[in-house]
Parts: sequence; C-alpha cells; structure tokens
Amino acid sequence: MATASLPRQRRSRNPIVAEDRIAGWVFLIPSLIVFTGFIFGPVIYAFWLSLRDYQLINPSKAHFIGLDNYRTLLSNRDFHVALRNTIWYTIGVVPAQTAIGLVLAVLANRKIRGRSFFRTAFYFPSISSSVVISIIFLWIYSSNGLLNFLLRSIGLPTPRPVWLSNPNGMIGMALGWVGIDSVTPWLAGPSIAMLSIMMLNIWTTTGTMMVIFLAGLQDVPGDVYEAASLDGASRVRMFRDITVPLLKPVIFFVVTLGLIGSFQVFDQIWVMSEGGPAKTTTTVAYLIYVEAFEQGKGLGYASALSVVLFAIIIGLFLIQRRFAGSNT
Repeated sequence: MATASLPRQRRSRNPIVAEDRIAGWVFLIPSLIVFTGFIFGPVIYAFWLSLRDYQLINPSKAHFIGLDNYRTLLSNRDFHVALRNTIWYTIGVVPAQTAIGLVLAVLANRKIRGRSFFRTAFYFPSISSSVVISIIFLWIYSSNGLLNFLLRSIGLPTPRPVWLSNPNGMIGMALGWVGIDSVTPWLAGPSIAMLSIMMLNIWTTTGTMMVIFLAGLQDVPGDVYEAASLDGASRVRMFRDITVPLLKPVIFFVVTLGLIGSFQVFDQIWVMSEGGPAKTTTTVAYLIYVEAFEQGKGLGYASALSVVLFAIIIGLFLIQRRFAGSNT
C-alpha cells in the first residue's frame, strides 16, 4: 500500500501538474464569471423578483409578498390559455422541423450536382431576420396574399376569417365536420392563426436543424452503408436501420433546441398577431412581456411567469433525457 501511494503523492506534488491546474483555472475563471453573471445571475434575480410586488414605474414601493405571485399565476386564466397555446405550438413545430430537417440533411448529403447551392438555399431562411420574414408572411397570409391566390388557383377554399384573424381550432373544426361539436378548448387544437405562425417557424428553423444533422452525418462511417448496400438493403431500409439509430444523440440535441425555442417563441407572435385573435396565439413568453409592460401587474408577476417557464423547460429536458436513453 505504501509503495502504491508513493507515486500518486509524487504526481500530485509535481510542480508541472500544479502549474497546469493553475493555468487551467486562470483561463476558466473569466468564462465562469461571464457565464455566472449573464446566466445564473439573471435567473437568481428573476426568482428574487418573483417573490416581490415590484412595479417598474415605482420600484421604491417594492415589498416582499412570498408566493402570492405564483398563486395568482396558477389561478390566472390567461396563463392557462398561454400554456395551452404554447403546448400546441410545440407539438406542431418540434416534430415537423426535426423530421424535415433530417430528410433535407440526408438529401443534401448525397453526391449530386449543385449540392452546395441546395444547402445554402435550405439554410438561408434561418439566418434571415425573423421580423422581416414575419412582415413578408403578413402579406402572404393576407386576404389578397400569395397563399390565398394559390389556393384559389387550384380550386381549394380559403379560410374565413383570413389566416391570422381566424381563432377557430383545427382539431375542433375537423371534429365538427364529423358531427362532434362540443370540444373543450384544450382539445380544440391550435387555431388557424397559430397554425399560420407554426408554418412560418417550421420554414425558418428547418435549415438550422438540417445543418446540425449534416454535421452528424459526417461522422457516420461510409463503409456501413456500403456493407448494407451489398446485402441488398434499400435506401429506406438504410435510413431506418442505420441513419436514424446512429444519429440518436444528434436527434436528442435537435429536439432539445426545438423545445427550448418553441417555449420561448415571441418575436413572430409580437409582429404578426400580438397574441390575437381571441388570445389564440398568446404564448407564455409573449404573456410575460404583456404582464410586465402592458397589463401593469409588474415585474414581480412577470418574473414568476419566467421562473415557471424556466422550470417547464428544465422539466421537459429531464423527461426527454430520461426517455432518450444513455446513448445520448
């Protein structure tokens, strides 16, 4: 035992090792300070504000109220509506952008002429200004816009009211066509207005997911596909049994980014619908802005909403991590 511990003690007292450790901390400390100041600091400060009645126009009268903001939040109908809209938005956007991004990545990874052009074209919406794209889509979704023009050209009906002014739920409308009229708001599905924003977001974020999947495809060994091809496997079979399993960690990462982005969607809502019609496009992130700066409930209540949103995102991440398995 003594002879075994002696080399370990010598290694720990090695001045070169100690110098490397000090140098490592010297390089890490600035990043840790920035990370703590801009990540953990605001989170802690938001939680502290959520326990107070804090009005932005009169901060001197702020006082501690404990969990009253959270009690008000849980009984607030607007929060229930915003949470429902955000959940439907996430259910529609995350699977679509993940699946389309994966398919585009597989297609763009093939050795075809003009591959670089297609990669750039698919990715271009992701680097464009979301506000500018939202304004463009306001025209596309208008009554005389491009989308309605195309639908009329092929003989399909256009929604009434028009897209971004239509509060009717998609699932509720579908059930109404088969004779089921009484549907609870939670089962009515996203409104046509929310569906319009969902399609915009899918189009703008799919390029980013494609680039991430492309990076993952570069690590897949080509001899695996060659062996499968020699065994007579089709492209669909190789995609299902080789590509998807080997990209499982990348899929987990993409879904995580999609969940975070979906629960934080704000700019498209603010530009295109301002939470309407009938609050069917109000999300939790947009409600935080409204309660903080428009409704007058103050930063304390808005901070409580932010803390709850943070807890929901962390909870979804842990659940997804649990079901994704140890390979991620």
